[in-house]
Amino acid sequence: MPYSAPTRELRFILEDVVAMDGLKTTGAFDDLSPDLTGAILEEAGKFCAGVLAPLNREGDQFGAKLKDGEVTTAPGFKKAYARFVEGGWQGLSFAQDEGGMGLPNALGVAFMEMLQSANMAFGLGPMLTMGAIEVLTTAGTDEQKRLYLPKLMSGEWSASMNLTEPQAGSDVGALRTMARPDEDGSWRLDGQKIFITWGEHDCAPNIIHLVLARTPDAPAGTKGLSLFLVPKFLLDENGAPGTRNDLRAIGLEHKLGIHGSPTCVMEYGGNGGAKGWLLGEKNRGMAMMFIMMNSARLNVGAQGVGIAERAYQQALSYARERKQGRAVDMAEYPAAIIHHPDIRRTLMRMKAKIAAARSICLACAVASDYAAHHPDEDERLRAKAREELLTPLAKSFGSDVGVEVSSDNVQVHGGMGFIEETGAAQHYRDARITPIYEGTNGIQAIDLVGRKLNMMDGYPMASLIEEMRQTVEDCATSSNPELPKIASTLSAAIDTLEKITAWLRDPARAKADILAGATPFQTLAAHTIGGYYLAVGALAAQRMIKDGEEVSFAKTCIALARFYAQTVLSAVPGAADDIYAGADLVMGINAEGLG
Repeated sequence: MPYSAPTRELRFILEDVVAMDGLKTTGAFDDLSPDLTGAILEEAGKFCAGVLAPLNREGDQFGAKLKDGEVTTAPGFKKAYARFVEGGWQGLSFAQDEGGMGLPNALGVAFMEMLQSANMAFGLGPMLTMGAIEVLTTAGTDEQKRLYLPKLMSGEWSASMNLTEPQAGSDVGALRTMARPDEDGSWRLDGQKIFITWGEHDCAPNIIHLVLARTPDAPAGTKGLSLFLVPKFLLDENGAPGTRNDLRAIGLEHKLGIHGSPTCVMEYGGNGGAKGWLLGEKNRGMAMMFIMMNSARLNVGAQGVGIAERAYQQALSYARERKQGRAVDMAEYPAAIIHHPDIRRTLMRMKAKIAAARSICLACAVASDYAAHHPDEDERLRAKAREELLTPLAKSFGSDVGVEVSSDNVQVHGGMGFIEETGAAQHYRDARITPIYEGTNGIQAIDLVGRKLNMMDGYPMASLIEEMRQTVEDCATSSNPELPKIASTLSAAIDTLEKITAWLRDPARAKADILAGATPFQTLAAHTIGGYYLAVGALAAQRMIKDGEEVSFAKTCIALARFYAQTVLSAVPGAADDIYAGADLVMGINAEGLG
């Protein structure tokens, strides 16, 4: 079925839930307005739905092909990429003086969601380039920026991120790729990298690889890693692609999903070494790479939301068309399955969780905009703390929702969902990678409980809880009878979140107990915070109803918030026992016993 960009839902969350318009007070976005937001979303939605979405199925079926070190992308991808460059979409959320459109990151994340909905395999390329732009902007020399930034910003050239090696997955400290200094100040790299997204393709005339490697005198572990800029083609005296560098794709991964995305095994060196240049300081590669990874983690959350939205739209369409069985209080037989309460519950759960995860992602993006542009240093620090707290929640919850909702889509289709021809299986296969890459969701949970909860003496979570309690009070005093019900359930969830946060932050708490509860805590926190944003949306919707604006849309927002409160938030207090049980619960059977 065709994809329709959810521009109204995105605008509602950007304007009425996470208040993106407030960014005008920073002075960085003077032209920002509801009209501009609407125009950008509409044009982005048209491009994604009209150009990229029709290629999604074909990309899955044909995939990318490797021959003699050259990758050919799926039919239509190269022309679509040219349209992407023509539209200037790569630079949407980067500063105008750097070649971008100068719009907020929040709008960039909204576009990223639509891009991934339309064609996740295609969207991975621009997502990686976006992260490389951020690294180059932050850590590149003036010469590096002059040579590479304009082409990356326009999308004419693409970029890749090279971390993983066969012997080193999440344990990047075990990387072995070596960089040796050359006489001209550059470096020569030798080594092999795996799982390199869009590491080789035919859509752009040059690919700029960011590669983690060791220098000969580097200390062991992650402290000995440096980051290098390694172009596929070395630049000639005019800054154009010239001599081919000593690097090549030697394999394409055969994956469960995202078949249209060329995931490469990259070989650096073999004929003198791949020529590269240090980015930032030596032995500071992880700090440089985390600039890229933090951007990617938020965008992966949006990616999960995007694939969930695509799967939900397909499930909704099928439920309206598929007729089976007799529905309660309906004379029509057989009835469309959307009239069966169990199917309706599934669709409601899908839609509500998408809204909650989307809100967390966009709230994180708005916080990143304040952190980058607020004129007051203290406000920038507070916004940065909010961004860092929400990043693991955006990544983990967005990707979990992507898998859950795409699985629900298969279920709504029944046996037909298990048949490839319907396309439901593709969304499920594509979504399954999102909880794994850019730091598994388990790693996000460890980061959340080990670092983010303790930042600034617990300020980030405490300040968010304070805001949530104000929303509870606003809902509790609403004239709409649905909102006090939301307030009651949300309040109990917030109480639970606050108590468990204090329990995890107790200095006397054993590290094993904290780590054992990290993932369930991350889920509990995301469920609660997602419910909070839906409650904010319910308050905004009630104002719309009073003003007679889009009453049907507003009532749907309130109904979703009420459903989420009753079905998701109501389970939060009971989920606490899993966390309080500590390590004894998960270590109760020794390693041999699990065999």
